Amino acid sequence: MDELVKINYSGGDRPTVSGRELHQALQIGTKYADWFKRMCDYGFAEGIDFTTCFSNLGSEMHGGQNKVDHQLTINMAKELCMIQRSDIGKRVRQYFLQVEAAWNSPDAIMARALQFANDRLALLTRQNTELTGTIAVQSQQIAELRPKASYYDLVLNCKDLISTSAIAKDYGKSAVWMNRWLHEKGVQFKQGDIWLLYQRYAEKGYTSTKTHSYFGTDGEPHTKVHTYWTQKGRLFIYGLMKEDGILPLIEKGA
Repeated sequence: MDELVKINYSGGDRPTVSGRELHQALQIGTKYADWFKRMCDYGFAEGIDFTTCFSNLGSEMHGGQNKVDHQLTINMAKELCMIQRSDIGKRVRQYFLQVEAAWNSPDAIMARALQFANDRLALLTRQNTELTGTIAVQSQQIAELRPKASYYDLVLNCKDLISTSAIAKDYGKSAVWMNRWLHEKGVQFKQGDIWLLYQRYAEKGYTSTKTHSYFGTDGEPHTKVHTYWTQKGRLFIYGLMKEDGILPLIEKGA
């Protein structure tokens, strides 16, 4: 099937065609704006039979400026072809009948239904991933807020929190190295942009999360959660690294 007029399938629910391209295909002698206004007198309604849009029609005939255009339903396009009462109008109308038949074929209907299902599945997958991340962060925050069992824990919780990069610096390492090492030791896992403790460590008071507010490049306020280590967590890391023969710089120099 030769493409007499380009069909627009981006709408999803139904194909449409450019009014200006149809005007050109039908070899109408009058200006598009005048012709389309006259055609609308036949009872075509915006929002039902067509929508108004703007198209850049190139520099050769229109100076490269955006011109008012319309996306027409196939039904409206067929009727406009009949109104012209010309041989080219009949040819283009037959072309639209073929387009319509192909669009309504069982294979095309099944393909659109499958695409809709795939799009829906992708959306639900993204939403589930975001929800999983939120639940993981909230679970750790709940565990951190539970009362500690001993006075020793209470004292440690009164100390300043410390970042992973600061602890790593004590060993002459980077935060990237430290986070990877703790992950390999089965201490923490990454959820989105934040490192979280596995459940067996989450309730031991090793970490505390903080929410920071900032303005993004879009100028809108955003929030981001960061994990910090308590002094108890710092001692836990110290003991864990010592078992692997990794000592802080201050002890290496002793």
